[in-house]
Amino acid sequence: MFNIVLLEPEIPSNTGNIGRTCLVTGSRLHLIEPMGFILNDKNLRRAGMDYWSELDVTVYDSWRDFVWKHVKDIRFPEETLRSTEYPGEDPEGLVPSGIKVPEKHRIWMATTKAQKVYDKADFRNGDYILFGKESAGIPEEILLENRDTCIRIPMAAGQRSLNLSNSAAIILYEALRQDRFQELEPFGQLHTHRW
Repeated sequence: MFNIVLLEPEIPSNTGNIGRTCLVTGSRLHLIEPMGFILNDKNLRRAGMDYWSELDVTVYDSWRDFVWKHVKDIRFPEETLRSTEYPGEDPEGLVPSGIKVPEKHRIWMATTKAQKVYDKADFRNGDYILFGKESAGIPEEILLENRDTCIRIPMAAGQRSLNLSNSAAIILYEALRQDRFQELEPFGQLHTHRW
């Protein structure tokens, strides 16, 4: 199972489409506030159709909230943990002075600014793929802290970006392909005829 993370999404129909893609691929959706809409927005529901109620989705108050709720699951660079102030008590010694980091999932940063093409990423089941808000992408401070996991979809010279929901689908399906589409149905059937 892969994880799609949207950092401060602004357009409800994009998030709805991404939610639908997550559901049909068995992926989880993570939404980081502030968002440019509310979760009961009619455009979000329209794009997500009747899939939204079945979706595995979690909402976080901020990037900091996301980082510290997943510090046990994701291999964050020490720079990210140092620059993202821990929000409370530290009963397990997870703050930067003694970060306990067993082998964890990676968080890939999907950005037009990356130096690596997405098909060169070594995706593994359980990894997270982060997308920034439509108007600005992922903040450069986060990209610099995660430069080894920044990936890009090639585009024509001089073009700004693809639609967010298209980008999420392209990269997620590459991750699923590398994972050999495990747990997904590989074949379809005709409705009124047989192959």
